[in-house]
Amino acid sequence: MISRRSLLVTGGAGVGLALAWAVWPRDYAVDLAPTAGETQFGAWLKIAESGQITVAVPQAEHGQGVWTVLPQILADELGADWRTIGVEAALPSPLYANPLAADALFGTGGVPEAVRREHWVRSALVLTGGSTSVRSFEQPLREAGAAARVLLCRAAAARWGIEWEACETRDGFVVAGNRRLRFGELAAAAARETLPDDLPLRIGDAGRLTGQPLPRLDAPAKVDGSANFAADVRLPDMVFASICQGPAGGESRLVRVDRAAADRVSGVVAVVENARWVAAAANNWWAANRAIAALAPRFETRGALADDAAIARALDAALAGEGRRLAAIGDVSDVLQGDVVRADYAIGVGVHAAIETPTATAWWHADRLELWVPTQAPTAARAAAARAIGVGESAVTIHPMLIGGSFGQALEHDAIAQAAMLAVTLKRPVQLTWSRREAIMHDRFGAPAKARMAARMASDGRILEWQARIATPATGAALAARLAPGDPLLRADALLPARADGYAMSGALPPYRLPALSVDHHVADLPIPVGHLRGQANRANAFFTECFLDELAHRAGAEPMSYRIGMLGHDARLARCLTTAASLGGWDGGRPGSGQGLACHAMAGSSIAILAEAQFDGAGRPRVDRIVAAVDAGRVINSDVVRQQIEGGIVLGLALATGAGPGFAGGIARARRIGDLALPRLADTPEITVELLPSDAEPGGISDLGVPAVAPAIANALTAATGNRLRTLPFGAS
Repeated sequence: MISRRSLLVTGGAGVGLALAWAVWPRDYAVDLAPTAGETQFGAWLKIAESGQITVAVPQAEHGQGVWTVLPQILADELGADWRTIGVEAALPSPLYANPLAADALFGTGGVPEAVRREHWVRSALVLTGGSTSVRSFEQPLREAGAAARVLLCRAAAARWGIEWEACETRDGFVVAGNRRLRFGELAAAAARETLPDDLPLRIGDAGRLTGQPLPRLDAPAKVDGSANFAADVRLPDMVFASICQGPAGGESRLVRVDRAAADRVSGVVAVVENARWVAAAANNWWAANRAIAALAPRFETRGALADDAAIARALDAALAGEGRRLAAIGDVSDVLQGDVVRADYAIGVGVHAAIETPTATAWWHADRLELWVPTQAPTAARAAAARAIGVGESAVTIHPMLIGGSFGQALEHDAIAQAAMLAVTLKRPVQLTWSRREAIMHDRFGAPAKARMAARMASDGRILEWQARIATPATGAALAARLAPGDPLLRADALLPARADGYAMSGALPPYRLPALSVDHHVADLPIPVGHLRGQANRANAFFTECFLDELAHRAGAEPMSYRIGMLGHDARLARCLTTAASLGGWDGGRPGSGQGLACHAMAGSSIAILAEAQFDGAGRPRVDRIVAAVDAGRVINSDVVRQQIEGGIVLGLALATGAGPGFAGGIARARRIGDLALPRLADTPEITVELLPSDAEPGGISDLGVPAVAPAIANALTAATGNRLRTLPFGAS
């Protein structure tokens, strides 16, 4: 039961419900203001006289299914017919702030949690990331759905002259015995009703929508081509722009362009120079991009340029320096003595390689800026655009669009600020799209890392001490500086004693019960910018932990699964995932020549175990034949969406493990096209099985979950196949 007072305090029903209709996906209005035949009560849903229902979703849809799962939560509590549900992108507002995502991405931890959460809400920090959508918004959506249900029941009961508790909702109707009324018939009257002191939630009731594999709301429009992305926006007198920035790393200044050559390209209408970039605008994007090539821009760069060798040196230098303690249990010596196993692991630069490159459409008119953008951080994007053109944020309107992939790249707003500047300069609508070359070279990369692992073992194979020293940049601090520059909370956090970066060290603490351990973060200063990549830093830290643990199991002469289970007595969920994956995959103990490997990981309130079967092909390249995943994601809202996300995460994990990184020399990326990244094709993708384990736990995050355990499972499988241990990702760099 939810009390009426708690709703008022937390901004649930106290800010009202909106009962009205808007069609999705063709109507991209970002407010819930009523039109004819609509009744508005607030921020989360609308019901029209026709019975059609719209749910406001404050999280960006970039393929993860959030525009289906969040409405499903509300529809479940409301008792709606799924066929009547539509979606609108919500306006940036404190109502839609996501403090859990801020904590996950920024890695802040010095300021008390209650203060952080309240601050991010008051700051209206709207973010999508860190596998937080359901964890952040299930409760307010359930409260909104339950409150609307009660209001509708009260309106129906008043018509029938009965107690409202005798009414229930089902399939878009309020019913009481043989009587029933459509939601649409009651919406206006329901708006005038009041909520009781206690609001009953129906979460967990049998026969409701939770857990069902309901069809995705965004799928039909994406299949028939009617879904609108930022590149689909068309405005009167609009031009298309391409851009060229300086080398990666350092600080570049544009020194020379060949304007005459660009002017000879048919369709070009303008060239805009900036201290750090040059852009060409034309009546089509292909002409604009050809003009960029004709301009042959030259840059002067100060500071360290991105370079693979320089990155490796910086990681080694960080390991040689003093670390910041993330966690310590028991008495761990700085220098382990006795029967000590040591190993170094490394993971390379991760690139997003989303289908949609950074894109933004900007229109400066009537002293106001309108932006149509794919963004996971609309409030940060709005602030960045306002700073770029020197106006207040109130003069900037953001229209959040569907995102073509992202994997975290849409948290950044460089292209948005550039499009705003171009629109003001050219005084006409501009659609800026980065080329694939720019998207790769000026990505905010998944951070590389190097780990120095050590463990002291007993004669019976038990781990007595565990030591992990991990060199990697402070990615959380970098994200905070870009997404919330000058934020007073972050300034206060920076004044506290130096500590490990929460984002960079996510997943570094082993899930196993060990008598003594220490985990240290050695902050590395790299010549490349780093940011959020799907899987977070867990993709590196799980690789370090799970591969090293496998080495220790072999050193102890133990079967790797049983070795893990013996240290997971406190974590039944993760242990059950391990045994399930092993059973479904036909685990034979990881014997030499088997080509089977196991790995497990827990993050964002969810657990996963993966069994991989892999070997080297005739050309010496790793080939993965089969992957079996067992997942405990808590109470599942939509089973199909969970499977899709785990499968997608597995494929991305495979790409990061077996593909190629961007590769840098002198500030220039060797990879220029998608094909240069050696991403897995359909023919390279293994057979994937995903088993969802029933669970009564609260829903956990799933978007990142599929990534971290893939690489270590494959590495352990390749060790079983050949006897050789690969300790560097991607495997081609070993």
